[in-house]
Amino acid sequence: MIQDGLSRHDVFKKSMGLTYNDFIILPGYIDFTKDSVELNVKLTRKISLKTPFVSSPMDTVTEHNMAIQMALYGGIGIIHNNCTPEDQADMVKKVKKYESGFILDPTCLSIDNTIQDVVDIKQKRGFSGIPITENGHMGSKLLGIVTSRDVDFIPKSEWNKKVSECMTPFDKLVTAHSNTLLKQAYNILQQNKVGKLPIIDDNDNLVALVSRTDLKKRKDFPLASYDDNKSLLVGAAVSTHISDKYRVQKLVEAGVDVIVIDSSQGNSSYQIELIKHIKDNYENVQVIGGNVVTMCQAKNLIEAGVDSLRVGMGAGSICITQQVMAVGRAQATAVYKIAEYAKGFNVPIIADGGISSIGHIIKALTLGASTVMMGSMLAGTSDSPGEYIYQDGQRLKQYRGMGSIDAMNKFTQSRYLNDADSIKIAQGVSGTVKDKGTTGQYLMYLISGVKMGLQDMGVKSMDMLHSWATKGKIRFEQQTPSAQFEGGVHGLHSISGQK
Repeated sequence: MIQDGLSRHDVFKKSMGLTYNDFIILPGYIDFTKDSVELNVKLTRKISLKTPFVSSPMDTVTEHNMAIQMALYGGIGIIHNNCTPEDQADMVKKVKKYESGFILDPTCLSIDNTIQDVVDIKQKRGFSGIPITENGHMGSKLLGIVTSRDVDFIPKSEWNKKVSECMTPFDKLVTAHSNTLLKQAYNILQQNKVGKLPIIDDNDNLVALVSRTDLKKRKDFPLASYDDNKSLLVGAAVSTHISDKYRVQKLVEAGVDVIVIDSSQGNSSYQIELIKHIKDNYENVQVIGGNVVTMCQAKNLIEAGVDSLRVGMGAGSICITQQVMAVGRAQATAVYKIAEYAKGFNVPIIADGGISSIGHIIKALTLGASTVMMGSMLAGTSDSPGEYIYQDGQRLKQYRGMGSIDAMNKFTQSRYLNDADSIKIAQGVSGTVKDKGTTGQYLMYLISGVKMGLQDMGVKSMDMLHSWATKGKIRFEQQTPSAQFEGGVHGLHSISGQK
């Protein structure tokens, strides 16, 4: 029998730590189309997803908008905990109440805002059609709406005028009551040939907005991740502090499906106690423990009752834990070792950190991960928190590690150190990432890329991928630095067209 390369076991039997760039997967035989590849995976013991994507619980990555998009495209978003328990629970509620097409938190302005504010929103966020309410927020009395056609032909010299001078007033708006179904809303938009439909309650307060453009884009989501009640799946992060038992309670009341215990070093008595508390008191909630990189760490959390493990320590693009604390592990080795151990207990693992390309996603999955958690790859998309900025001709968004000084100063230090500590030790940095466009389009790009990678291996599903890799049918080869260089872009004066 002719056989090239090495088995997964042979690659990782040495004690040397390996990263995703240190090896390559050898191709297999293709006798099926890319579109026939199935990406169904287990997130936890009881929760399945149709795509292996999880967004990281970072305050520049996942709030409710990102969580909605992740669920619509078959994955799940984990809402960060760098906020009050009430605010985090409110974001969970927005995901659970979401019906594709209804915008539950549109950007609003008041009559005291200016045309300049409308122009700024359009430039920064890429949309117009802004409701004008009494206090400039949702839930307030609707006074009118400002669209592109209201401001496009107003000269710049007049941008200091109030929006009340150019808006379409309430009595001329087409609106719908809060009990209107999505299909009915779509018919109202069609019949009246308008782009935005404000949804109001009995007191004319704005409760939602329906956009014709969004409806056209969101007609069908065959991959969407739903619970038994046909609500979108959503997760949320908590710390290991005793006070976060209250946060857990609020999240469960809001309908959260899975709780991620967010700790850079998960092998602690504090995490084990919290895992047991959640499992004893909230039997319908799945618990993801971590982070871990050794089998000993994994053993303790599995025995405590976790339903999944988050693997990685210091491998993220904005994480400096390994440099500062001198602890951690090379990510590819960590994923392989924990996956091999955890599968004996039917505990899926999430590869968290070091994912910066589709190739890295594929490698993590081939090493045994059921899903991958992404931070920097999603931070520049339209649904990540924050506004776009322009620098050196590039459209950018802020991205920061939860262990950075910026993140710790915002709300809490509890992921990395005790809140009482007066000296802050940064384990992350802040920076910016390039604009990656709309979240939905980017996720479809990732889905297509992963399917193509599996096709090149001759693998038709995630189950087959894991089975074949375990049996040695997926072959690997370690790479020298020269081979890594050869496999990347080289020899060009400049490059373009890369995501």
